[in-house]
Amino acid sequence: MTSRTVLTTALIALATGTALAEDDCNIPMANWQPREAVRAMAEARGWQLRHIKMDDGCYEIHAIDGNGRAFEAKIDPQTLTVIEIDEEHHNRR
Repeated sequence: MTSRTVLTTALIALATGTALAEDDCNIPMANWQPREAVRAMAEARGWQLRHIKMDDGCYEIHAIDGNGRAFEAKIDPQTLTVIEIDEEHHNRR
């Protein structure tokens, strides 16, 4: 590899890592809402909360919506805004 190729590859890797890091929540723990506030937010939306954990600096919840569909949601720990929701798919045979 030439030095130009190595430099280009390194810059692409750095840019990709920075873009991925922006998906994380960067809120100091002192500003986080308590888990009970997350639970109350989920219940107010009609979700049956199964699990709360911290992941990438955000709250991550596993819940079931009003239609019985399981999902995972990333929650901003300060504002309790839903950042991302992914439907959980289980392989059933």
